[in-house]
Amino acid sequence: MNLVKTGLLLAAMTALFLAAGFLIGGEGGLLIALLLALAMNAFAWWNSDKMVLRMHEAQVVSRASAPELWDMVAELARRAHLPMPAVYVIPSDQPNAFATGRDPQHAAVAVTTGILETLPREELAGVIAHELAHIKNRDTLIMTVAATIAGAIGMLANFGFLFAGSRDSENRHPLGAVGALLVMILAPLAATLVQLAISRTREYAADRLGAEICGQPLWLARALERIEAIASNRIMPSAEHHPATAHLFIVNPLRMGGIDNLFRTHPPTESRVAALVELARATGRGAPLEARPRRPGPATRRRGSVPDSGSASGSVWQRNPWNR
Repeated sequence: MNLVKTGLLLAAMTALFLAAGFLIGGEGGLLIALLLALAMNAFAWWNSDKMVLRMHEAQVVSRASAPELWDMVAELARRAHLPMPAVYVIPSDQPNAFATGRDPQHAAVAVTTGILETLPREELAGVIAHELAHIKNRDTLIMTVAATIAGAIGMLANFGFLFAGSRDSENRHPLGAVGALLVMILAPLAATLVQLAISRTREYAADRLGAEICGQPLWLARALERIEAIASNRIMPSAEHHPATAHLFIVNPLRMGGIDNLFRTHPPTESRVAALVELARATGRGAPLEARPRRPGPATRRRGSVPDSGSASGSVWQRNPWNR
């Protein structure tokens, strides 16, 4: 269902692009905007992993420097039938994580120091599984296509002001000057809203596949609840300086309020949790969230291994186990 919805949204963006191109710039403006947008987004797609990791000052870690984290990512990647991604740590006390890379062979998973210090190991496994699901679903490619179309529509709006003064402007603008101006303003806004809707749809898909990878939907549900509660009180300066990267994170790292909610890059956390709880109920995996202990007990399993998917409420590692 999420894949069908994504396809319909991409089709809507394409239709919006074609309509806006005809109304604003004619065939010439439409072709120029599309070629420029494709060129820019091709560059961004090829270099996005390096760019975004640099923006957030992420540091690569190895099995020698962070064995527990590296082993967990490796085991979950094996379960997901994915190549081992590069592993990075972001110096931020806000609990969060994201995945990037143009394909599974060039992927990276980044987690903040805050998430390593905050989450029990089962919940961390759920988060990493979610990020691996984005890689497996090739969501980076999907969002690049959406960004290409949205960028082309934005360029059409800019070109519209150039075409507006031409002699054949009335032929270029079947709706007239006022109608063309409205298209220039509303088309990029509509494209942005559709692009964000696609982003929200991909989050639901990654939640579901991530739950399948780690074997316990409630691990991810609990992680989302905990991250949402803590992240709302902790600012991530790198995300505030680069808000265009917010859609990459498992939970929106930006401070939101008022009309900003219209431009949410993520679905409401309560809706994601409810979907995961329903998935757990349907598959018979895990106890209800209301029944979970507030503070899980001490660790009893081997470090570096993914918790047994048959366990409803597993153990935790000690706080900040990666930096010993």
